Amino acid sequence: MRTATHHPLITAPCNLWPGPRPTSSPVLPSGSRRPRRGALVVRAAVVVEQEAKTKISLVRIGTRGSPLALAQAYETRDKLMASHSELAEEGAIDIVIIKTTGDKVLDQPLADIGGKGLFTKEIDEALLEGRIDIAVHSMKDVPTYLPAGTILPCNLPREDVRDAFICLTVKSLAELPAGSVIGTASLRRQSQILYRYPSLKVVNFRGNVQTRLKKLNEGEVQATLLALAGLKRLNMTENVTAILSVEEMLPAIAQGAIGIACRSNDDKMATYIASLNHDDTRLAVACERAFLETLDGSCRTPIAGYAHRDSDGNCVLRCLVASPDGTRVLETSRKGLYALDDMVAMGKDAGKELLSKAGPVCNSVLWSSYMFWSAAFINKMDEQTAALLWKVKHQQKSWSFLLSKFLGLFMSVFFHESC
Repeated sequence: MRTATHHPLITAPCNLWPGPRPTSSPVLPSGSRRPRRGALVVRAAVVVEQEAKTKISLVRIGTRGSPLALAQAYETRDKLMASHSELAEEGAIDIVIIKTTGDKVLDQPLADIGGKGLFTKEIDEALLEGRIDIAVHSMKDVPTYLPAGTILPCNLPREDVRDAFICLTVKSLAELPAGSVIGTASLRRQSQILYRYPSLKVVNFRGNVQTRLKKLNEGEVQATLLALAGLKRLNMTENVTAILSVEEMLPAIAQGAIGIACRSNDDKMATYIASLNHDDTRLAVACERAFLETLDGSCRTPIAGYAHRDSDGNCVLRCLVASPDGTRVLETSRKGLYALDDMVAMGKDAGKELLSKAGPVCNSVLWSSYMFWSAAFINKMDEQTAALLWKVKHQQKSWSFLLSKFLGLFMSVFFHESC
């Protein structure tokens, strides 16, 4: 039997009968019905759709689901497609959204729920389990030690490292009246704000960029600070009131840099992503992270650092560590060759200097940090203990129940707060 139909990817009819077209219609067996042309078209379309759905992607990119994280994942996808022709085909790259602990718990400071790794742990687990092939991270969220079995051979070109000041009433931090409330989830920003403007008040301010801007517009705070890199990637720079210089607000370690990780035994993926690496960014990030690693920094410690190439081609590194309340700040700087070994050595040396700097000053920073987190520990114990006492009174719980729960609570809070 011969018929002609339209394949959805072909504009002209396909002649499914080989050789010359017969002059008369074929004779059908008695009682049979001629297939309708429309039915064949539908079947062909369904087959093509099923083939597209069952096609296995060559690269599965793991990312968080926030608008900024997705923008970074799409940037990675576009660069892969431009660099490798086989990845430019439809369906060759798939983006897999993974929800992290940092995305789920939004009502507590980052330091209270575990600090570093909150935005990467679940993605790294998916990578090691083979559910994704590469992971796209904001480098400032990546712990100094990568999970065993993973490597991070690529940093994309770094965006603007500066912070943006956003306010509806004044044009700069200096113009804010005493007592004004600034929202930020970053202890680095908090400590530097309070160091320069002790009359201001800083409160925890979590959520993605859109959420924080919404809270600002609703009057929850008078101002906030956001990474300019994120606003640029989201095309939202129209919200910026002023851009803070690195002298006024030293950036987070690796701020504005994107890192791409893969399994250490996956040579194909390593080759794909290594081709996207931006060497200047990679060296600067390595320098800053060497400083961070030496200090054993986390979200509990306000640490800042920025390495860049100066007009002479040398590396200039500025570093800072502070107490959360901004009463003590230690700073140092280095200058040397813009080469990996030299820059890593500079970062480590700067970290060692701040660790050993003038005893009384350093002890003041450590004591201030200790008192800050001791207060957080006591507050949390007070809240949880009150909840247990309420259960004893109103739910007829025994005192032995209270004692066992209290001991468990103490151990969990103590180890959580001191990790």
